[in-house]
Amino acid sequence: MLPERCDLLVVGAGILGLAVARELAARYPTRKVAVIDAADRVGAHQTGHNSGVLHRGIYYLPGSLKAQLCVEGAGRMEEYCERHGIAVDHCGKLIVAVTRAELAGLDELERRGGANGVPGLRRLTGDELVELEPAVRGLAALHSPRTAIVDYRAVAERLAADVVEAGGSISLRCAATGVRPGRGHLRVILRQGEIRSAATLFCAGAWADRLAVAAGGAADPRIVPFRGGYLRLRPERRDLVRSLIYPVPDPDLPFLGVHLTRHPSGDVLLGPTALLAPARDAYRLGAARAGDVASTLAWPGSWRMARRWWRTGLGELRMAASRRAFVAAAARYVPALTVDDVLPGPAGVRAQAVGRDGTLVDDFVFSHTERALHVRNAPSPGATSSLAIARHVADMAARRFDLPQPD
Repeated sequence: MLPERCDLLVVGAGILGLAVARELAARYPTRKVAVIDAADRVGAHQTGHNSGVLHRGIYYLPGSLKAQLCVEGAGRMEEYCERHGIAVDHCGKLIVAVTRAELAGLDELERRGGANGVPGLRRLTGDELVELEPAVRGLAALHSPRTAIVDYRAVAERLAADVVEAGGSISLRCAATGVRPGRGHLRVILRQGEIRSAATLFCAGAWADRLAVAAGGAADPRIVPFRGGYLRLRPERRDLVRSLIYPVPDPDLPFLGVHLTRHPSGDVLLGPTALLAPARDAYRLGAARAGDVASTLAWPGSWRMARRWWRTGLGELRMAASRRAFVAAAARYVPALTVDDVLPGPAGVRAQAVGRDGTLVDDFVFSHTERALHVRNAPSPGATSSLAIARHVADMAARRFDLPQPD
């Protein structure tokens, strides 16, 4: 049942929206908390289509929101999963430098990981690397033993149960089509009617920019969707990979390159690619929406980004078109890997914020409009950080909407 009014409304039933709703319901048990989402289930988009990695904070600039909230969020996520019987597999992670040119990048990641307090992070020689991962070859590596994998869709379902048990409501198949300020409230327009709230928190992922603009916010940054396609190892070849194996990434991009990751489903995934997507929910090839394409093409930042990164884009297109090229990217550090070892895999869509100047925004971004807070950018490590982001957002809401702080 869709309530006509509530005190605190959360738009978005992904892992972040549900974590925010849970935090609000726990802080304000006498307030009516409601969640709405256009999908027919919770965690339908980025939550249910990611790699399942519980990150530790190696990559992020010290002092950034990603660094702070990932480190805090990883600990909170582990505690939450343990409390609710959701499996967390600490399979560990290796970031492998294959060439001497990559050693400087590995040094920088070691510095960042140390500054961010990543637990157990250590440098490995090539020989030490082989002891942990016999099929991997490299000059050196960083080992993060506490990096893990977890089923984030299961976490989202548990968070949804928490919200309902605390007296909140979750209404699905309720797409927000507009936002209108009213006297003492905000009206969120739905296909079914409208819902009025004293304060609204938008956690809308790939649609965050549209709802922020509808509420009176700035157009900058714009969400530009990137489709990430995966291959998966044949079951009989999964023993090639014991942990999570990553290359040294380009420090100027928020993407981590083609990597091999064990998945909570039991699969070992190879990928992802990073291609501009013709739809914000382009989970299958051929999916396209004219409005999403127009939104990307109309944004000046899309063209500025393309001018800067066109060579990288061509490489991504080549991998998407050629399974041989895709596998070769990972065979740099897993030489035994061949085209015959892989099968088609799943895909996800990353809601990446792009600035008007073409910058790929590489930190969490929050903003506010009248009677509303907006999560404008929360891609990876958004799932890992979700419980910490929820506290951060709830603290902002308390100040913005003059809510009492918890004891």
